[in-house]
Amino acid sequence: MADAIRKRLLIDGRVQGVFFRESCRRQATAAGVAGWARNLDDGRVEVVLEGGAEAVERVVAWCRTGPALAVVTGVQVSGEAAQGLSGFRAN
Repeated sequence: MADAIRKRLLIDGRVQGVFFRESCRRQATAAGVAGWARNLDDGRVEVVLEGGAEAVERVVAWCRTGPALAVVTGVQVSGEAAQGLSGFRAN
């Protein structure tokens, strides 16, 4: 996708053990966004999203709340160069 953007998110709060990664995968897949999500040792979740700007921003907005059991207290977002990812994996 020539107009793809890429965002890296570091999400703080109660975001592990609440189906955040799988729910994020579902949200991203439904929006047509590629990337991945993984738990970090410090309790945060790291998410990389790549796709059209509007779709990526929609998933970023979802990550600010997350699934029902999550309590998101902060989201750090940084832009990166798109790398042509396809699919979404939740590690």
